[in-house]
Amino acid sequence: MGTRERLVQTMSDLLWERGYADTSPREVRERSGVGQGSQYHHFASKRDLALAALRHNVDDVLPAADSLSGPGSPLARIEAYLLRPRDALRGCKVGRMTQDPQVREDPELLAVVSSAFTAMHTQWAHALTEAVTAGELRSDIDPEQVAHTLMAVLQGGYVLAMAQGDPAPFEQARQGALSLLRAAAPQTPESLTK
Repeated sequence: MGTRERLVQTMSDLLWERGYADTSPREVRERSGVGQGSQYHHFASKRDLALAALRHNVDDVLPAADSLSGPGSPLARIEAYLLRPRDALRGCKVGRMTQDPQVREDPELLAVVSSAFTAMHTQWAHALTEAVTAGELRSDIDPEQVAHTLMAVLQGGYVLAMAQGDPAPFEQARQGALSLLRAAAPQTPESLTK
């Protein structure tokens, strides 16, 4: 890994652990083993390094959403994505940035976060639309609204887990989301007689 990549990876990790406001360029240098001259050769400022690290975090998170599309049952893909292993106590690499006041106040930093959520929403809405089209979800559900709901459940689950220092609230939130999705399946004559 080259010097630039080490700096970006280190800043990426520190953003996830501490946030932008609580990370200093000195901490990045110390953890990465890169000197000050090299750091400023690659990045003129902490903000420039943070932009590269945020983009790196988005590039880490978004490929997982690709599992929402592809062959097979759309609902099975949605369920698999909801249940994929996550470190609930660390939270979302991208979502945690919304809690950082300096990120929220910087339009360019916030735009990276916002665009990631927009891309994620698009993936969710597409998968949910496919599930409706395939008859796996009722036709009266709104995929756009449900996509926002599922994203909010995951992000809120992270917040609750971190607040309590326990992954259980995250697990319960995503199990609740699965229950709601299953309840949105079309009623069959067999299910009505049960």
